[in-house]
Amino acid sequence: MNSDTNKKLDQDTLPLYDPVSPMNETKEIRKKRKWKSKFSQETGIMWSSVVVVFLLWYIITKLHIFSEVFIPSPAKTWEAFTDLLVNGYKGNSLLFHLFDSLYRLSVAFFLALITAVPLGLISGYSSKVRAALDPILEFYRPLPPLSYYTLLILWFGIGDLSKVALLYLAAFAPMYIAAVSGVKGVLEDRIHSATSLGANSWQTFRYVIFPSCLPEIFTGMRTAIGFAYTTLVASEMVAAVSGIGWLVLDASKYLRSDIMYVGIILMGITGILLDRLLRIIEDKVIPWKGKD
Repeated sequence: MNSDTNKKLDQDTLPLYDPVSPMNETKEIRKKRKWKSKFSQETGIMWSSVVVVFLLWYIITKLHIFSEVFIPSPAKTWEAFTDLLVNGYKGNSLLFHLFDSLYRLSVAFFLALITAVPLGLISGYSSKVRAALDPILEFYRPLPPLSYYTLLILWFGIGDLSKVALLYLAAFAPMYIAAVSGVKGVLEDRIHSATSLGANSWQTFRYVIFPSCLPEIFTGMRTAIGFAYTTLVASEMVAAVSGIGWLVLDASKYLRSDIMYVGIILMGITGILLDRLLRIIEDKVIPWKGKD
């Protein structure tokens, strides 16, 4: 009798925990699955758009809608790319031109980073410092960089120094403004909470204000490196003897549209990789972004 009753209870009683059941999955597992699904969908859409662009490019050149002087075929562009890799351009390799551009960009970006961000943080703290710097910044910020590039060439020559100075000015403003905006956007409740717990001014800045500003600072860095990169290419087209921008401009003089396309595609890919690198660093440095 007792054995029959126990068997019936075992059959009627539901298990308290089933590790296979979706109801018992943790939030972290569901979040990871959702993220993977979203990532795969976005990746598929991204590569589909790239394939569509290349198909349109191939069809247009296959049907000879435009002359190859204006739109070279993908095959001809690939041949130009391999030829540049092997033989280079005007006595220098393709990697030399690419690294020359990246060297100018990286030096200017680093100099802007170590000056614009501290000055922006100080200006966000002090209205007097902000009042002293704002007129200078607001004067040159709306100006097209190439409008004062001729002055920099007169002052520093046609070499790398004038280009680094131009890129520095182009990258300074976005990072400075982002740092100021980050400081002004910190919630006062966080500051009051830190001071009520006994934190001094330096501790409040280090553990509360600066971490709170990092999302804005990284946004400013991404904006700055994009703006500086476009300025770099333009500056190399005006006055240079090396670099990707110069390569494209020089090739246009000889109607080498295949080489021009190679340079333009390299510019775009390099810009994407630079932005992706900053995003990876941002995810590592501020994993709490968007979780407040």
